[in-house]
Amino acid sequence: MIATATPQSKAPRSVLFMCGMNAIRSPMAEALARVALPKGTYVASAGVRQGERDPFVDVVLEEVGLTIGRHQPRTLEELEDDYFDLIVTLAPEAHHMALELTRSMAVDVVYWPTPDPTVATGTREQIVAAYRAVRDHLAALIASRLAVESPQKGSPPAA
Repeated sequence: MIATATPQSKAPRSVLFMCGMNAIRSPMAEALARVALPKGTYVASAGVRQGERDPFVDVVLEEVGLTIGRHQPRTLEELEDDYFDLIVTLAPEAHHMALELTRSMAVDVVYWPTPDPTVATGTREQIVAAYRAVRDHLAALIASRLAVESPQKGSPPAA
């Protein structure tokens, strides 16, 4: 069963994005969430196992004015903080690991199936297009499922 989050009236205070190696999907989601979620929201990413930084992530994030800076892939065990309101898993193996965490932690876990762009073949442009598709997929999910809906100008705040 795939768990999904619905648009929230209140954004989580801390979010962890998890994928296989913390090299593509989860660091991309982390960078996108940092700008989409309210200031002060703690956002991190981790992988099930150690990976290596992927240069195509830098390419597609730079296109939208973002960066993962000096991010180096890390595993869940390497995180400094281990309490999160929400864990968003982007790959099946990460989802299974996150569900194991719920045995000892009170944390919500949602699974957003996200394709692995490293399976793309063809020209450089075709490969970059696969990474762009992942970026856009994650941005849309973050905007629709995690970002706080703010009231429009002139309308009363929600009760």
